[in-house]
Amino acid sequence: MTTQPQDTVSIRSITPEQTYPLRHAVLWPDKPLDYVKVDNDADGYHFGAFRDEDLVAVISLFVDGKESRFRKFAARPDRQRQGIGTLLLNHVMAEAQRVGAMIIWCDARLDAADFYRRFGMEAVSEVFYKGTIPYAKFSRTL
Repeated sequence: MTTQPQDTVSIRSITPEQTYPLRHAVLWPDKPLDYVKVDNDADGYHFGAFRDEDLVAVISLFVDGKESRFRKFAARPDRQRQGIGTLLLNHVMAEAQRVGAMIIWCDARLDAADFYRRFGMEAVSEVFYKGTIPYAKFSRTL
């Protein structure tokens, strides 16, 4: 499935391997590359946002019956706050609905909590840490 939103941004299905460089560079640059791989990556749906054919943001969606989870959502720092992440998350929510999910959730870094709230997501857990980074589980119905 390809979306041609505003400007020259397109959202396309990609392989798990195509997500790894951005996942690594943006989310966990101080960890080895294997740290950003997810055990069930082969079972997920992976999407990339391309601007002028450059991969600038990635997200991975995992669906288990009526529940879906997105993980490893990363945008290049020079492409953040340009609406690309919004386009990508809207695409993933629509895709989750299309395949029958009724709930979507993620482990959100607390410094991104306001972003997720704009999509109707709310914290549904206590704060927890991955390394020194505070997170909470955010969820919403679709």
